[in-house]
Amino acid sequence: MAAFYDLTIIGGGIVGLATALKIGEAHPHTRILILEKEAQLAQHQTGHNSGVIHSGLYYRPGSIKARTCVTGRRTLINFCRENSVPFELCGKVVVATTEAEVPRLEELHRRGVANGLQDLELIGPERLKELEPHASGVKGLRVPETGIIDYKKVAQAYAEKTRAAGGDIRTSHRVAGILDLPNEIVLQTSGGDYRTRSLINCCGLHSDLVMKMMGAGDNPKADEEHRIIPFRGEYYKIAPEKQYLVRNLIYPVPDPTFPFLGVHFTRMANGGVEAGPNAVFALSREGYRKTDINVGDLWRTVSFKGFWAMTGKYWQTGFGELYRSLSKSAFVKALQVLLPEITKRDLIPGGSGVRAQAVSASGGLVDDFVIRQSRNAIHVLNAPSPGATASLAIGQSIAEMAGKTFALKH
Repeated sequence: MAAFYDLTIIGGGIVGLATALKIGEAHPHTRILILEKEAQLAQHQTGHNSGVIHSGLYYRPGSIKARTCVTGRRTLINFCRENSVPFELCGKVVVATTEAEVPRLEELHRRGVANGLQDLELIGPERLKELEPHASGVKGLRVPETGIIDYKKVAQAYAEKTRAAGGDIRTSHRVAGILDLPNEIVLQTSGGDYRTRSLINCCGLHSDLVMKMMGAGDNPKADEEHRIIPFRGEYYKIAPEKQYLVRNLIYPVPDPTFPFLGVHFTRMANGGVEAGPNAVFALSREGYRKTDINVGDLWRTVSFKGFWAMTGKYWQTGFGELYRSLSKSAFVKALQVLLPEITKRDLIPGGSGVRAQAVSASGGLVDDFVIRQSRNAIHVLNAPSPGATASLAIGQSIAEMAGKTFALKH
């Protein structure tokens, strides 16, 4: 007979692992299983992100993102200190390169203050040159609570504590089917069947597919409200001999209508400096290369009316991103707005990541975290950046939700 668990989490990324950690702390007698389809944990969004500890600057005050990012950052830093996970609060500057961008920069400052950020500093060109001697701008915003970290190491630390508390983590277990029975859920996986009383879906790029696999639960139209559409972020690395051009992190003032931050410069926790990303539509949910195509993923995207509505709204922005993806010269030109000395010769190919972006049926890019619950399941359907920074805060919220919804034992 298949093994039985009180609670199963599908997805061994940083949000799934943080959720298991927080549920285990609150309900130590709960039998917890984590199923991950890859051979190792944290292989997708967690392992391909920029490694930034986000401050909470950008998010609308009062939004779930704002609250969980600020709380999650503080909790993450405390966790890292207690568990010897290296990180650095190096700070960043957001740079207005024209006078037209200054009002938006000042609005970012107001948001940051409203979200509780400490020691924010609006600066002029002279102070900017002190912080980032090679950056160019008419005004800047210094954000000292931004940092850098390796989120794979964070995820591994979450996993180690979960295992030490008795949690069961199974890698190389792809969920192929879900039977939602009256008194239990049967998970049919590549490594055998598992029985569980309740389920939490933390599948990131595949979260909407897992919800559909289980059934819509209390909302039969949930699948048409929004779908995950993958966007690939493409990076270059700055050649070692030119890394002196960037001391820490240099960001542009973001476009308020588009939930991506624009091309920027990031010093990495493990060494080196990244420049990017472009944000282009990926032809596969795990499409880390331009040539990666998954026909099923592509069909699920183009058959969704929200995709075409989104295309109609953002085609100009999307075309610009695609052009920079295809033209290194165009990419360099975008970078030179912030860092005039950077040249085409200074950039070498870097990595890429795929963002699980929820898109609504009306074509809106869903900006906040989205979590849905039913009688015996919780689905985390949108947890993009700053999901890694906020992982412990998201995990805490889901743990509280699970404790009530599933009547977990203390």
